[in-house]
Amino acid sequence: MSVEKTETILEIVRKDERYSSQAYYFIFDALDFTIQRMGKVRHVTGKELLDGIRMFATEHFGFLARTVLEEWGVTETADFGNVVFNLVEAGLLSRTDRDTREVFRNVYEFSTAFEEEFRRSLESVSLATADAT
Repeated sequence: MSVEKTETILEIVRKDERYSSQAYYFIFDALDFTIQRMGKVRHVTGKELLDGIRMFATEHFGFLARTVLEEWGVTETADFGNVVFNLVEAGLLSRTDRDTREVFRNVYEFSTAFEEEFRRSLESVSLATADAT
């Protein structure tokens, strides 16, 4: 990550202390992950990003995904919207007219979404292991 981007994120965190700087870096990584899963570079909707975030967090943090996100101040999908729009307002991400904070509200419950995604990932690993034998 560039020095300029890092400085901008630190400035965002100084202005909005609700979220750790790690939450902002995570959004960039989750966005890259989401674009790669889509198979082509294009604008990512809020819903697509939230789905990618759920998968990416589970892949990287496993059963602790929810705990890690909460440690960063992110406890609901609306928080991801706040982080994304802080990045938009700082000029680090772009948006379309259809992109709003509202799109990020109440999309899934953290209490179940990350646990369910973790179970699905475990099941796919178990199936792949069974198929390989």
